[in-house]
Amino acid sequence: MGVAELIPSKGAPWSGTVIVQAKHTNAYNKAFSETDFFNVGSDRNVIAEEIPRLKRLRAAKQLDHYMLFSNRKLGANIDQAITDHIATETGLPPSSILLYGIEEIEPWLKQFDDVPKLANLDPIESPLIVSPDELARVVEAFRSHDTALKEAIAMHPVERMPYEQKNEINNMSADYAKTQRKYFLKDTAQIQNFLAAPENKEVLESYETAVTEFQLKIIANRQAFQSFDKVMEYLTDLLFGRDHVLRANKRLTRAMIFYMYWNCDIGLEEKNAATV
Repeated sequence: MGVAELIPSKGAPWSGTVIVQAKHTNAYNKAFSETDFFNVGSDRNVIAEEIPRLKRLRAAKQLDHYMLFSNRKLGANIDQAITDHIATETGLPPSSILLYGIEEIEPWLKQFDDVPKLANLDPIESPLIVSPDELARVVEAFRSHDTALKEAIAMHPVERMPYEQKNEINNMSADYAKTQRKYFLKDTAQIQNFLAAPENKEVLESYETAVTEFQLKIIANRQAFQSFDKVMEYLTDLLFGRDHVLRANKRLTRAMIFYMYWNCDIGLEEKNAATV
């Protein structure tokens, strides 16, 4: 109970009793819109189970504002739908209800970097979860480099080992490999030239940092995936879910991930294929 310093804004903070809840899921790429979380026609979902508790608190004058955090993706439409539903069921004004998904939690954890330490969150013990920050810098820089995007480069860089051999070593299906090559091979020369330009030294450093993290995480968690198709799709879905720049540039992000694979920066090579 008291006055919130920053919620919903510093200029108009909430005053009164604020109830804050966190709803965690161990699954990945989950969303607020899924029926296990919100379904108006059922009482067997996360929101439905919370409504009676919120009603009791509201009736006892122990609830003025409500915040709900979850490590799920939250779209604008479902945000409004859930907010309106809670408001209707509990009598809380919609302005006193705030929902936060993974898109908001990620930047906040970076802004308030003491929070993960206080919560004893250890990223080393996580599954295949990578930070999108470095790749987002590369994608943003490349996207804004109009010349590189507009040049039509017909030649392709020489691959460091035969593509088919790399696919076999990494257990990438022929259909997936063919589709990747069809859509993104034409981008590899542009990416290579862009990263090699002297004025893009800092971008290259971000690329190399991203590559190192991705490769180490992939090696450590490779056995959890039957094929490298699944690794690539899991990685791109994870990146889209964790960074708005990558989400807004999906094709370019996929092209960059393909370049990492094509250039043998991620995935196994013949010399270390037997080690995993």
